[in-house]
Amino acid sequence: MSRPPAQTIQPENGTVDRTPVAEADVCIIGSGPAGSLVASRLAEAGHEVVILEAGQRFAFEDRLARQERAIRPTYDRPAVWDGDPERDAHSNTGERFYPLNHARVKGVGGSTLHWQGMVMRLHEADFNSQSERGVGVDWPIDYEDLQSYYGEAERELGVAGGDNPFAPPREEPHPMPEFQPSYSDSLFAEACDELGIAMHSVPNARNSESYDGRSPCVGYGTCQPVCPSGAKYDATVHVDRAEEAGATVIDQAPVQRLEHTVDSVTAAVYATPDGEYRQEAEQFVVAAGGVETPRLLLLSESEQYPDGLANSSGTVGKFFMDHLFAGTGGVLDEPTRQGHIGFLTSESHQFYDEADAEIGPFKLEFFNYDGPSPVEMALTGDDWGDDLLDRLNSDYGTHIGMGGLVESLPKEDSYIGLDRSRTDDHGNPVPDIHWNVDDRALRTIERANEIQERILDELGAEITWQVGPDTTGPAYHHMGTTKMGDDPAASVVDASLQTHDLDNCWIASSSVFPTSGAMNPTLTIAALALRCADSVDNAL
Repeated sequence: MSRPPAQTIQPENGTVDRTPVAEADVCIIGSGPAGSLVASRLAEAGHEVVILEAGQRFAFEDRLARQERAIRPTYDRPAVWDGDPERDAHSNTGERFYPLNHARVKGVGGSTLHWQGMVMRLHEADFNSQSERGVGVDWPIDYEDLQSYYGEAERELGVAGGDNPFAPPREEPHPMPEFQPSYSDSLFAEACDELGIAMHSVPNARNSESYDGRSPCVGYGTCQPVCPSGAKYDATVHVDRAEEAGATVIDQAPVQRLEHTVDSVTAAVYATPDGEYRQEAEQFVVAAGGVETPRLLLLSESEQYPDGLANSSGTVGKFFMDHLFAGTGGVLDEPTRQGHIGFLTSESHQFYDEADAEIGPFKLEFFNYDGPSPVEMALTGDDWGDDLLDRLNSDYGTHIGMGGLVESLPKEDSYIGLDRSRTDDHGNPVPDIHWNVDDRALRTIERANEIQERILDELGAEITWQVGPDTTGPAYHHMGTTKMGDDPAASVVDASLQTHDLDNCWIASSSVFPTSGAMNPTLTIAALALRCADSVDNAL
């Protein structure tokens, strides 16, 4: 059984109550994976918690309708979760265009409403990139500092996974058994065996069996951008849990600025459909992601902080990173899959720890689905009836493809700023994305492509497409814009995720990552959020 939807609490007059919470201990800005975990943990510890979420609360029972949108070619991806071009406006001034709105959701649950659900731990060397690889910087914490939180995050999210000989040490097995390899995985395995390339399971934040009151995966296949069953984890799980413990969630409440003194935040000023309010609290946790978090701090400029709040270092918004995609695919003279699977079941980290100053870490992904769907094929051809059926029977299901994620290095000229010539629906400057990519990442894409070509050649596939250095794009993992570090002159938050400049302001987000590694970031976001929650709890 899938869990029932949470109900929005309404006052007696039937309108939604979005007024401030009196005597709040903690105000959390954002209800994605970081904000929801912090809220759940602190509310369960007995604190008065309020979450301010810029977007709306989406009804769980509407997910089937959103799935229908997702599979209809007339809807683009942002429309699945009610994207708003004016509200979500942004600018691009970097070397590469960054399609920010293609893969972000503003709503209760945040990006986990539409994510694919892969959850890997960073490797040990990722925390010590400068020392181990000679590039980037070292984190102020080591893998060992986060190891127990990684295990806790896996239990909180519900992770299905198996053995990975290249993964960092772990203290216990994954909470659920891994998903079994797919049919296309078996084809890749034959080629990889010949080439000496190891394949292993992908840890997924989706249920391979019933877990935490949620059903096992039922195979809808539309995991990205919507899971109608609730088997794939999303942050509404912990939003609901926080509310059950007494937390208050205020949706459609984008925070406009943070009011503050020299050393502390005093209130979050937020807009609602009914007007503007001020939420006061003892502690504030900004968990608005790698773009909106630095934007909010920059919008909160003042006489005390003329360059933006918590920005005495001048690094707020700087060092914007995203993983880069490397991919290769083609066709075989045989069927390549049995049914549609909406997520990955096999990958390889074999080459990850070979990284050095010249070539970065990367992981290889084996797709369970490649090529056009029957709907796309029907809409792109001129044939009908039996001719169309013959084409579908001969061409559908013979495609095969691989992907990969590649690390990008932190660069000061890759940043999130403000475009003061353009405003959003509340009159605030929109985020300006100045995205640049380092040469090491481009060389790493070439290396990943070479291995992908070898595997497909061994399979006997005709290679028909490739995403290489000239055509690469982002994985939509926003990292690095409020860097963690020991030196207040060169970073925004310390190792506990408290801002250096303010004694009651914390940041829980991938924005605190000093380097990106090449692993999907959500499990690390969750682990850091749990660590942040402990720090805030100790401060109350």
